[in-house]
Formats: sequence, C-alpha cells, structure tokens
Amino acid sequence: METVLESDREEQLKSGETQEEEEKQDDRELEGALGNIHVSASMQPLLSLDEAYPKVYRINSPDEIRLLAIADNFQRQYSHLYPDRKPLLLCPLNECGVKKFVSTTLRPTPTIFPELFTWEGSASFVANFLSLEPLEPPVDPPSYLFSSTSVLQSQRATCFEFATMLCSLLLGADYDAYCVSGYAVKDMCLLDQSLQDCPLLDTKVKSVISEQESQHNKYTVKPVRELKSHFLTQQEKKKQEAEAALLQKQKLQEESEQRTADPLRGLRVHCWVLVLSGSRSVQKNFFIDPLTGISYSTDHENFLGIESVWNNLNYYVNMQDCRNGCADMMYDLEDLNMWEPVLFGATSKKQLILDVLKEKETKMLSKINKDEEVEEEPRVFEMPRSWVNYITISKEDLETRWPGGQKVTRYRKAKVEKFTAYLRPDGLVTRLMTYKDLDCTEVAMVKEWYQHRNDHLEEREVNKVDSFTTERFKRGRPFYLLFYRFKSLSADAMHEMGFSNTRIDNVVRRVVSPGEMTEIFEDRADFLHYRHVVFDRHIQISEPHVCIDPDGQLLRVVERFHRDRAKPANEDVAERVFLPSQRRIEVTYHLEDHRFIPSKRSFIKPRESTEQKKAEEFTFDLVSSFQVDPSEKPLKIHTLYEMLVALMRDEKMVAAQIEQSLDEVQNIVARREEEENNIQLFFSPWSTAGAARARSSRKEMERQALEEQRWLQEREKDILAVILIQLDKAGTLSAEDAKQLHQECLTTFKQKLLEHADLIQERYEKVTQELQKKQQWYQENQLSMTQTEEADYHSFCSEKTLQIHVTKKRLSMHKEAAPQKYLAFDQKLRRDPRLAPHLSN
Repeated sequence: METVLESDREEQLKSGETQEEEEKQDDRELEGALGNIHVSASMQPLLSLDEAYPKVYRINSPDEIRLLAIADNFQRQYSHLYPDRKPLLLCPLNECGVKKFVSTTLRPTPTIFPELFTWEGSASFVANFLSLEPLEPPVDPPSYLFSSTSVLQSQRATCFEFATMLCSLLLGADYDAYCVSGYAVKDMCLLDQSLQDCPLLDTKVKSVISEQESQHNKYTVKPVRELKSHFLTQQEKKKQEAEAALLQKQKLQEESEQRTADPLRGLRVHCWVLVLSGSRSVQKNFFIDPLTGISYSTDHENFLGIESVWNNLNYYVNMQDCRNGCADMMYDLEDLNMWEPVLFGATSKKQLILDVLKEKETKMLSKINKDEEVEEEPRVFEMPRSWVNYITISKEDLETRWPGGQKVTRYRKAKVEKFTAYLRPDGLVTRLMTYKDLDCTEVAMVKEWYQHRNDHLEEREVNKVDSFTTERFKRGRPFYLLFYRFKSLSADAMHEMGFSNTRIDNVVRRVVSPGEMTEIFEDRADFLHYRHVVFDRHIQISEPHVCIDPDGQLLRVVERFHRDRAKPANEDVAERVFLPSQRRIEVTYHLEDHRFIPSKRSFIKPRESTEQKKAEEFTFDLVSSFQVDPSEKPLKIHTLYEMLVALMRDEKMVAAQIEQSLDEVQNIVARREEEENNIQLFFSPWSTAGAARARSSRKEMERQALEEQRWLQEREKDILAVILIQLDKAGTLSAEDAKQLHQECLTTFKQKLLEHADLIQERYEKVTQELQKKQQWYQENQLSMTQTEEADYHSFCSEKTLQIHVTKKRLSMHKEAAPQKYLAFDQKLRRDPRLAPHLSN
C-alpha cells in the first residue's frame, strides 16, 4: 500500500485556499450522515447537539480536520487495493454526531485507586460496570463510537466502547495496550457464557478438617511407610483418567447437541484489547476480552481474525493472513510488511523513550557546540490530542460496579448473581446456583457470599440434594464459631460446628446428633484430641437445659490422647472408655517401641458407699490388667485403687464438660435463630454507603435535637405545664378540673406576687437597719475619726440612702401593678384553649 505522505503535502498546500469550502462540505456530509444513521432508542438522546457537551465534542480542531482528510485518503487507497476486505473503522461519529478518528477517542487515564493499577482490576471494573449493547448488524463495525465519559454515565456500550474504556485505563496505567478490531466466535461477541464452566466452581469447598490441619513440620516423626502396590496404584490412576475422559466426552456431546452451527462464523465483528510485552513486567503478549475481563493467549481459538489495531498514537492495519485465525500472527507493529500505519513515521510508544533520550543528547550537543547549529529533522504529522474529557471514575462507581447495583450471569449448569455491597438488607453480595441439568430447571446447590454482617457470616451453602446448610464465619464471633453445618435450626437433627483454635478448651470441631456427640481437640495440655459420647436417649437441642447424670444418661464415653513423651509408654494413656451403665472404666496405653500390642486395664467401680468402705471393698477381682512386658512388677492394690479414684473423678469432670458442651450448642443454635430473624449490617464510614448513612444519621440527630429544644421552649412558655404535671392531667380536661386548675393557678400567681412584695419589703428593712447602725456608730466615734473614715461614712450613707429610695419606689410600683398583673393573668388563663370552653361563664 502506498503511503499518505503525498496527500499530506497536498493538504498543506490547499489548506489555506479551500478551508471554508471544506468546512461547508464537511457540514453537508455531516448532515447527510446524521440523516442516514439508525441508532437504538437508548442512544438517540445522546446524538442531539446539546450545548452541555464541551466544544471539542461538537467541533473538530484544524489538526483533527487534517487527520480526517488523511484517514479518508487512506480509506480510499485501502478500498482500491483490497476491495474484498471490509472498510476500516477509522472515523465513526461521536455522541454529538461529529466524525472523530478512533485513536483520538482513546484518553490515557491514570487513576488514584489501587484496584485499577493492574490490568486485572481495570478489566474486571469495565466488564462489571458496563452492560453490552450488541452490534446491529453483527457483521459490520459500528457507525458511532461514544466517548468513555458518556459511556460511564449511561453504563451501556458496544464492544468497541468497552475496549476503548479499558484501553484508556491500561494506557494510563503504563501498559502497551491497543484496541483490536476483528472477528470472534458468536458466544464471545454476544457475551453468551451459558456453555462455559462457572469460574466460582473451580474453587472447591474445603472441609473444616482440612482447613484446620497444621502445616507440615519437617522435624516431626515420619509416619510408617505404607505398603501399597505401585502396579495397583497405576491401574487405579488409569481407571480414574479413563472415567474422567468419558465424562468429558459426554459433556462435549451434550454441548454439541445444544450448540448449533453459526452461519455467521468468521463474519461477526468484535473488539478486544491487545497488551504487548515490554511494559509493566509483561513477559508475553495477550488478549483481554473487555466484555468479561478474562485474558487469553494470542493464539486462542475464540479469536478468528484481525483487521486493525490502534492506540492513542497511531492506527495499524493488519497485512497478515488470518486463515488460521490469530495463531500465526506476529505483533511487531513497526514491521511494515505485516502492519500498515495510517500515520507513517509517527511516534510509537517504544520510540517515545528513544526520542526523550535523543532530545537530551541534542541539548547536550547544542550546549557544547554553541556556534554550530544542530539540524532538526523534518517533523511528521503526529496524532492530535484526544478530544475526550478526563475519564473520572468515582469511589461510588467502584463500589456500585454493576448497572443498577446487580448483575446476573448464566454459565453451564450454573447461574451467578452479584450485588453491590449494602444493596441487599441481608448483606448478600454473590449468589451461585448450580443445577442438575443443562436446562437449569432443577437446583442442586445454592452458595451465597455475604459482607458487612454483624454476625460475621461470610458464606452459606445450601445443598438441595441432602438438605444440609453449611455456614462459614470470619473470626470474632461469640464461642469462636467459624463453621456450622445443619439441616434445620429448629429441628433436632445433626449439628456440626467448627471453632477457632484459640478457645480455652481447645475444641476445634463438634458434631452433635440426637444420640451422639463427637468433639475434636487441638494442642491441649493433657494431650486429649478426641471425645465420642453415646447417650441413652435422643438429646433434644430444643430443650431449655440438658442435665447430664454420669450414671444415668451416658452409655459410653471414649477419649483418645496423643503421645506424651515425658511419660513411659505403659503409663501414658492412649484411650479411656467410660461405661457408666456397666459401672466399668477401660484404659488403653500407648504402644511401646517395637511392640504391637498395647497394655490395658479394666476397672469395675464399687457400689455406692463411703470412701472407707469403698477402699475396703476394692479387691483385685475388680481390676483386669494386661501387661505387655512380663518383667514388670504388677501394681499394688492401693495404687490401683488410687488410679480408680482418679478415673472416677475424671468421669464426673467429663460429664460436666459434656453438659457444658450441650448447653453451648443450644446457645449457638438459639443465637443463630435470633440473628437470622434480626439481620444487621455494619456500615463502614470509609464507604460511600456508610458515609451517606452517617450523614443521614447526623441530620436526623440534629433534627431531633432541634425538635426537643423547640418543645422545651414551648413548655417553658406554657403556664399550665407545671400544674398539669403535678395533677397528672395530660388528656382533655373536664369542667370541674378546668375550674380547679384555674383557681389553683390564680392562687399560685397571687402567692408569688405577695412573696415578691415581701421580698422587697425585707430588703427595704434590711438596708434601713444597716443605715441606722452606721449612723449610731458615727455618733459614738465622730470625735476620734480620721478624714478618710469620715469620707467613707458619708459615701456609705449616700449609697444606702439611694438603695432605700429605690427599694421604696419598687415596692410602691409593685403594689400598684400587682392588681393589673393579676387581672391580666386571669384573662390569659381564660383565653387558654384548654380552659376557655369551661370558663366562658
């Protein structure tokens, strides 16, 4: 293909003469293009030339006009040289109906959010945040390409707009990313994942025992070598592989029955993202499907061909054969035999680093050779700056993720529902439903993930086959509960519980059924690791309290212990069995080295009597012993009796622990029922939902405080409030109550007036007495007084005389105003709406 340098020079010569004619011609072409465009109803409002859009959205700059001319010339040459290939997507219309070159629609956007620093985070956000608008028709590229800012607002996009936003984020994160226009399979183009395995099913649910297994320690004693035939192992492995291959074959047959041949295979247009190696420690080129956010190798079978790729610096047309899809393609974009650029000689991402280094070298040479002029190479036309505004992704967008806050994806025999945090009142964020058939009619299992719950619930799995429910919690719950498996909270069926290993009793697992209970322990000081209890009747978990009598309700208690190396093997208990109904206790010791049979003892408890009689009644007939080493001396009767007493004491302690365990199970079941009936969420103040909730709570508190203050002010002005409270008359007053209240109010007010007059009179008399005493003192000491004392005396007399005058005046005014105040208060009472109906007479 010829380069476009000649057309570029011709455009420079004609730009000054024919600019007005070209603008008019562009306007006429734009009007005709707008008249012929057919868009969906959801896109029509965006195509109006609204003044709300920035000027660069509605008008092309001189560099953009020049670029459109270059692209138009390139398109003509391309169509002439390759008439069998489809026209290239070079200058689609934007949301304002203006032609824009596709490379200028890319806006490299760095972000402040750590989750968008990697390609995985950016691809996941784009795939989740946008919903797909399929291409119409599916075999042609779109005639419009909206900016990422508009796509963020509408949250609806074609695959090209998906790829444009993702590529902009990756370029801002310093990836060498390109948008790819090509062809893909139908399932990828239409975002149909109904025949793919759900990715959540790859994470197999681990049992509680496997979660709580300690890490392998290389210093532990190696287990005994298992004597197993290698031939039988290989045969078993081959059998399993054959069964797996058969299942895979059946699965492919089922899929082939459902999958019909696509008549448009190889013609469906799709757009995805290519990430080249060399930046951000990317070792190998790979594709990203922006609709799902999943990465693929560049030779994946889902990609059937490539027409062109572009970034924000240039546009490249593929010149390689795609008969075998993308398997044999090379991605050296600087190789002109494989890729034809629209802007010949324009800077690529790899050249940018070299240009910076060269520019630094040129500046150094110009400083050294001041007199010599450094010849500058003729500059070629570079890609204009992007016309798209800065892509702003808010924290709320990251938290909301899905359009409308939720998204449903169907897979093979599975369905996944995702919800925004705090959208559901129960804290549900993900629900996985698996089915038994391909038509997804019969549910096999429901698994749910939760966040921000006060009961610390993280996962719940409901198996519809065996009707069991499994719940998993994060640390911090009461009773250190991490795992809970049951059939029904209210039914007296099996309850399996897993606990954190930080409990005081070191129990990590407990299984309770109506007639049995099993407990597993870890890292206990007494080396106990297993306890199994068999009851004489079905234990009802719904009972308020279960009392355990070791001689009445326990049929069998088995306890097992780890080896204590501080004790000899024939003294270290490995297992003890309490048989209360048979009044017997069996003890088995650990194996000694190079022994195959352990030592054992069996005790029969004496009948109920005093301790002294028990000791007297205890004989060798009540003990049955098996000593592995015949050279050891048998134990004396007193030692055996002390062992029996210790075992009987342990038996009572074990019965108390069993009763405590059953009480704890009842408390856990009751608490879970209460929590499920009253689900509460913890709102983090660092999330947008939590901040909004905190703001609303603060406003509500301010409103309540304002209402309370207003109520208090009104109560202060209410003259009847105090008496109504004293009389306890909060409702409607009767005529008798109203008259009584009126009379009491007048009496109280009259008493206050009299008390005020008495107070003024007391002050008047007090000041008069003080003046008289001072005058008497002056008569007695006037001959011996100094001038200062005499001046103080006159000042005191003047002050007291003034106080007497003022007090006398206030008393006179009060006596004159008191009747008027009394009458005014009476009128105010008669006008009160609570008293007026009863005092009209």
